[in-house]
Amino acid sequence: MKVQQKLKLKQHRHWRVRKKIIGTSDRPRLTVKFSGKNIYVQVIDDGSGRNLASASTTDKTLENREKLSANLKSAKLIGEIVAKRALAQKIEKVVFDRGSNSFHGKAKVLADSAREIGLKF
Repeated sequence: MKVQQKLKLKQHRHWRVRKKIIGTSDRPRLTVKFSGKNIYVQVIDDGSGRNLASASTTDKTLENREKLSANLKSAKLIGEIVAKRALAQKIEKVVFDRGSNSFHGKAKVLADSAREIGLKF
């Protein structure tokens, strides 16, 4: 019963955040998903429903991807990669969608590393 209740509360947090954040073509949405083992990040234009850039710890282009997991070190690396890919697509400003995660730990490290590369949000 408690597991179902926690999942329900997590889903409500996600809905609460998502109803306020909308990605446009000028300022797409940078969304973050943390699973138990991996980190997934996408830059999405909600107006056209297109994925503009993405990165994850399961990406085949990464070196040593077997050693990456859902930790702070990997979050920093993934934040840098998605920022470089977004800047290559001429995307400089984004809206950060943290999902149901609070803005500390992995989410904060990922956001800070993307900011260091040059993304503005």
